[in-house]
Amino acid sequence: MTRLSDLRVSANLKLVALALTSISMSACIEEMTEEQIENDPATFLGPDEWWDEGPPAGEESIDLDDELDDLRAEQVISAAPAFQLPFPCGQVWAGQTRSNHSPVNSVDFNRADDIGDTVVAAFGGTVSRVANEGNVSYGRWVEIDHGSGYRTRYAHLNSQSVSVGQKVSQGQKIGTVGSTGGSSGPHLHYEQRLNGTAVKPVFNGSTALFFGTKNYTSKNKCTSGGSSVTGTVNTAGAPLTVRSGPSTGSTAVGSVQDGAKVTITCQKHGTSVSGTYGTTTLWDFIGTGYISDAYVSTGSDGQVAPTCN
Repeated sequence: MTRLSDLRVSANLKLVALALTSISMSACIEEMTEEQIENDPATFLGPDEWWDEGPPAGEESIDLDDELDDLRAEQVISAAPAFQLPFPCGQVWAGQTRSNHSPVNSVDFNRADDIGDTVVAAFGGTVSRVANEGNVSYGRWVEIDHGSGYRTRYAHLNSQSVSVGQKVSQGQKIGTVGSTGGSSGPHLHYEQRLNGTAVKPVFNGSTALFFGTKNYTSKNKCTSGGSSVTGTVNTAGAPLTVRSGPSTGSTAVGSVQDGAKVTITCQKHGTSVSGTYGTTTLWDFIGTGYISDAYVSTGSDGQVAPTCN
């Protein structure tokens, strides 16, 4: 027979182990660099479950039942449009799925300091809904009709930049990340639906993880010809040096004036620079060389263009 005192000792040992694990995880997170946080948001955000309210009345969904519809789910994946992550190319986001989510087949996306970050169309289509539920449910949200019964939803937006009936292309900005409606904090609630039924989202041909939190890297519009991003240089007056590589030690190959519009074709991590928009290791290639992203505004934090080779 197990004695009560033995159970208490065992319980206390478990609590100590949990506390030590928590301290260890906290120490590791505190030691993460800005680049590590940007590339591994799932670790930085930790194991906590997020929370948000589900669809408004009349917009609920019956999710595909895994046990009964495995074959149908495979057919859905093979027939679905080539959906990509709803964020600019190269960005890394932590996506969380959980059994108490509404609908259960939706994904919540989050990363550090993401309020106001750009949300883009996962695939081309026609905007079918631009709504605002106020302080409940989805808050500000957008729905895109992709044809053949497929639609995507983007909820809790801080702003919406499209209108009903508008044609949008894959990778086109439709709004920004927010915390409107019933939400525990800034994040993007994302759904893929087929004939009104929420299905497990597919990105770049792979199904999202169910259930748990995982890092996803966007490949949305990473192909040549549609991946460049426009930015504005802001140095508060002085010209910004263009360098041959992503480093303050690289050879100067030119300069751009304060307020100049630049086209960023790709980005790469290099030496850390503190500037107008904080401290970052990200550098922008503008055709003639690299400039620090710390002095460039693109309307979104972090990487917004493909990674330079």
